[in-house]
Amino acid sequence: QVQVVESGGGLVQPGGSLRLSCVASGRVIDSRVDPMDWYRQPPGKEREFVARIDDRGVTDYSDSVAGRCTISRDNAKNTVQLQMNSLKPEDTAVYYCNLEGFNTDYGWSPELGTWGQGTQVTVST
Repeated sequence: QVQVVESGGGLVQPGGSLRLSCVASGRVIDSRVDPMDWYRQPPGKEREFVARIDDRGVTDYSDSVAGRCTISRDNAKNTVQLQMNSLKPEDTAVYYCNLEGFNTDYGWSPELGTWGQGTQVTVST
């Protein structure tokens, strides 16, 4: 069974930085390298996309974090990181990591993947 575990959340002042980490474990990764994502759920809102990194290291970011966040991965360790800089109060949320799943009908998709339990990020004075 696949497990995804996030870490690195906490309380930070506006303008500060945090580095979130996520490690996937529990099964042997085959020749394809699964895309991994970060999502977040602000208080009282729906979960939203933050960043994605695919098997070739190609990245994608939401408009709300582009230029302030960097996603990276270590394939040998099945880990992905999210470096967040210039944090704002509106970045306050539970941040979730996703190891995408695959099937031949839909290709790679977070809906087919495995979610972590989330890590709280609070940006406040």
